[in-house]
Amino acid sequence: MNTKPQIKDDALFQLLKKGKIKEFNQRKAAGETCDLTDGDFRGFNLRDLDTEGLDFRNGYFHQADLRGLDLRNVNLEGASINGARIAGAYFPVELTADEILLSLQHGTRLRYQK
Repeated sequence: MNTKPQIKDDALFQLLKKGKIKEFNQRKAAGETCDLTDGDFRGFNLRDLDTEGLDFRNGYFHQADLRGLDLRNVNLEGASINGARIAGAYFPVELTADEILLSLQHGTRLRYQK
């Protein structure tokens, strides 16, 4: 497992980095895919992102804006949300409130309850 967050060269990842969420959603809806695992999403504004089916394993979301996102069908295993803005976000039921709070406040990696 690579634990170092990565800024990826992938075109869809770059759209997220540039805050072009609408274009990302359109291209995703058209069938384009990209590897978001181990991604460095530090400070990204991801509001309005169509998260359905995305895989954010081991992602680094320090100070990212995740407000209002529906993350229930997203893989967040090993991700860190330290300092992220999460008001109104839904999280997978496998993540306890304590687990989310630890990651939010201390940067621990999210661990799913199996």
